[in-house]
Amino acid sequence: MKYPVKFDLDLKRNPYKGLYIAIEGIDGCGKSTQIDNLKNWFEEEGKSIILTSEPRKKESLVGKLIHAALRSKVKLTPLCFQDLYSAERELNHESVVVPTLKKGHVVLSHRCFWSAVAYGVFDKGETKYTVSNSNVIIVANGILSRYHQFIAPDYTFYLAVSAKTAMGRILKMGKRREIYEKKDKLLRIIAGYDYLLKKFGKEIIMINGEQEKNRVTEKIVSWIK
Repeated sequence: MKYPVKFDLDLKRNPYKGLYIAIEGIDGCGKSTQIDNLKNWFEEEGKSIILTSEPRKKESLVGKLIHAALRSKVKLTPLCFQDLYSAERELNHESVVVPTLKKGHVVLSHRCFWSAVAYGVFDKGETKYTVSNSNVIIVANGILSRYHQFIAPDYTFYLAVSAKTAMGRILKMGKRREIYEKKDKLLRIIAGYDYLLKKFGKEIIMINGEQEKNRVTEKIVSWIK
């Protein structure tokens, strides 16, 4: 027997005087570059900045385990993977995000919970992100339901680039490639972000990441000012 499932998702807003900004996108879209540029801009404006990422690489044992799995050093099931991401996000919010916002400072985050949909639905084997695909919507809402208790960023910027551009940048970095850094996987994750933009367009600002990096920074700053 089939049972209809429906609920309203209410995102938790930032009640503090600090500013919470997240940069989203596929690997190779320029997130790290823009985080650095924004840090410099805020410092020139006299603001106190805290940088974080989801997952963190060094500050958290859970984050270290996630990065080991991303590099295929540890094998995890998709559900376990998402549970670890959820745990790491909770730790990050409790130890970094919320305390910083309470102090009135700026949090610049390399990803936030929106990644859970673009990557999490992919992990669960879904390949289509159309409105008519009820399985995708149920899974996406199920993933997001974990995060409704966390503060949503004041600004989430999605850096849109093609899989071809991203792969070219990844190869130039010369770093060890992670499990998602393959063209076919990047295409499916891009589709996930497209789904997010259609479903939650008021929450996410799309920026053309194919532009010159300083031009991208200017576009982001124009929204924040």
